[in-house]
Amino acid sequence: MDYKKLHDFVAKNQKNICQITVMKKGNLVYTDTWNGFSENDNLHIASVTKSIISLLIGIAIDRNLIIDLDQKILDFYPDYQIKRGEKTIQQIRLRHMLSMTAPYKFKSEPWTRVCSSSDWTKAVLDLLGGRAGITREFKYVTLGIQVLSDIIYKTSGISTIEFANRVLFSPLGIKARIPYIAKNKEEHIAFITSKESRKGVWLCEPKGIAAAGFGLCMSSMDMAKIGQMCLEEGVYYNQKIIPSDWIKEMRSPFVQCGERFGNMAYGYLWWIIDSKNNVYAAIGDGGNVIYVNPGKELIIAVTSTFKPAVFDRIQFICEYIEPMVC
Repeated sequence: MDYKKLHDFVAKNQKNICQITVMKKGNLVYTDTWNGFSENDNLHIASVTKSIISLLIGIAIDRNLIIDLDQKILDFYPDYQIKRGEKTIQQIRLRHMLSMTAPYKFKSEPWTRVCSSSDWTKAVLDLLGGRAGITREFKYVTLGIQVLSDIIYKTSGISTIEFANRVLFSPLGIKARIPYIAKNKEEHIAFITSKESRKGVWLCEPKGIAAAGFGLCMSSMDMAKIGQMCLEEGVYYNQKIIPSDWIKEMRSPFVQCGERFGNMAYGYLWWIIDSKNNVYAAIGDGGNVIYVNPGKELIIAVTSTFKPAVFDRIQFICEYIEPMVC
């Protein structure tokens, strides 16, 4: 592998990449940094956070904290006051939330309405449902899955971050994450758009519930460990962390997403790159990625600074990085 060639190519063609870590057959084969970052720096990995939430839901099911994916969302909110005339929210299940097929009463996500509220989960519940009913239509949302983080808190009795630290991060040798609450809109925007190194934090809403759709900060080495555990079907250094059945289920295509999403399929908060070969990925805004290719026993983790409309990162991985290491 020509390390200098890859480094120079990334510096010229993928200018917001900060870290890349590659593991092959369980061994670290490549790690590099750009833009003044070190390999231990943490960056906001955006929607890769969603895929971490999926892993935590799988662990919660394994520990009988959640019965199964057919549990209705309102089972966890018996005191929620349903809006007059609403007949759909009652039918929404965990499976719909994880597969992005839950129905919502909006065309575009109301960020200000939700993120300025004192209770993001309540704000999201008020947006679930609608007249169309359960259609299984794919609707990619970031705020809507906030209820999943809240359900982890409700069923485990500890914060989502503490649950993640205990059952996922610590077993993988990842340092504990700590909560961060933005005090106002300006701090919230700065958190998302900042190009500075972060501490190991996870953005939380005002009540302290970790954001489910974004907000987690990690290094590419941390992400590679998560990918390696997934590649080994939920096992890491002979320690079972997540049932293999959950890994297989979450990476199985549930819905086809169409041209807007690169004709990829979607499992349970993981993108399916190649269903025939079980290649899948966690993908976040700016081009943050955990890429898992079981057939090649390959993990590629990429962290990036905020940059809108980065749509070629998986193509870059498949066409450039993967051939160089395989």
